[in-house]
Amino acid sequence: MLEIDLRTGQHPGGTESYEDALAAENVSLRLLLAQAEINTSDLLARAGIDARERETSDKLQKLMLEELHHRVKNTLATVSAIVSQSLRSVQGADHAQQAIEGRLLALGRAHDLLLQTRWANADLGAVVRSAIEAFDDRNEPKFSISGPDIRINSGAVIAVAMTLNELCTNATKYGAFSVPKGRVDLHWTVDQQTQRLHLTWTEKDGPLIQPPAKRSFGTKLIETLGRQLQGNVQLTYAERGFAYRFDVPQVSLSVPTPA
Repeated sequence: MLEIDLRTGQHPGGTESYEDALAAENVSLRLLLAQAEINTSDLLARAGIDARERETSDKLQKLMLEELHHRVKNTLATVSAIVSQSLRSVQGADHAQQAIEGRLLALGRAHDLLLQTRWANADLGAVVRSAIEAFDDRNEPKFSISGPDIRINSGAVIAVAMTLNELCTNATKYGAFSVPKGRVDLHWTVDQQTQRLHLTWTEKDGPLIQPPAKRSFGTKLIETLGRQLQGNVQLTYAERGFAYRFDVPQVSLSVPTPA
């Protein structure tokens, strides 16, 4: 370690100047580098090559994901057209056609969101807001949304987006959104002790409701999506408003850690 008296510019107890000591230390450093056979120019060149390779790899990955996304969206559009043509001549199939098209659109929006993060994960809040956007009103918001920032994996993104689409559609036809003043509280929390996420959808100021006579396809879909994530789904048809509760282990939503 180079020790210099800043007041005199000399080593303690010696007459060697600061410049002389620095020059000697520079010589020692060059000798050490030479002995270790370290070529700094070669190291810099290699670093540049590695950086270019990573940049090329990133660009290629982005291009492949965009192409895959484009093909998926085209496939969804084709499926939607097939459904529309197939049901056009079926009497009373308008409701089914709209429901199927809505589900495909929800799936497409989820894919859009995943593309932005290279199909890796997404923020739960962003997923929620994307899923409900088509059903909300900017001038008079219909949703009250709150919850912590949580990253969820691609499978969970699809399941949550599809579930929220079903809930929004049901609220529009039969629930809170079927009347002018209807609202929805959408809230999620994480229980740190049990490591589980709790998400609730509660409809308010809507019409009086009654439990359906039979379980619809939409209800079955919501329950199936919940089971896919090893979660528990509870649907409550109270007169004051419909409520959906989803309880799921965080590990089912978590983003894999790179090895």
